[in-house]
Amino acid sequence: MADLPLHYDPQGLSALLDTMFHPEARRRYGSVVWVEPGHVRLSLTPPEDCLRPGAIISGPTLMGLADVGAFAVIAAHLGPVTMALTTTLTINFLRAAYGDAPLIADAHLLKLGRRLATAEVRFSQESVGLVAQATVGFALPGEKGASPKADG
Repeated sequence: MADLPLHYDPQGLSALLDTMFHPEARRRYGSVVWVEPGHVRLSLTPPEDCLRPGAIISGPTLMGLADVGAFAVIAAHLGPVTMALTTTLTINFLRAAYGDAPLIADAHLLKLGRRLATAEVRFSQESVGLVAQATVGFALPGEKGASPKADG
């Protein structure tokens, strides 16, 4: 994936995400740290309403960040794919992630086809290492403005 051209730098990708998500939801999806071929890194200092008792970052927060991270790495390479639709999201929670430290989400492209894209998102915190891993699939629009269709 290293040979894929990028459409966005971190500021441009952040601006795209800001236009695609409601501001209240956007604060739960982290900030873009860097963009490089095949890889986007997001960082989230979770708001208090994303924490469960014990200051543990909630599963839905991690799942939302997985979805946004996968979308971001795909958009970084394809441009604004507004009709990209999540088709699968599988997540493995490996250990508790605590709200007292930033959560890092590293999204890597696994496949970028004409109709389907797949990304892996690994979540880590400096103090505990890897806390979760997700695989996310997206259906991509076939033609500009068309509904996504499955690969063949």
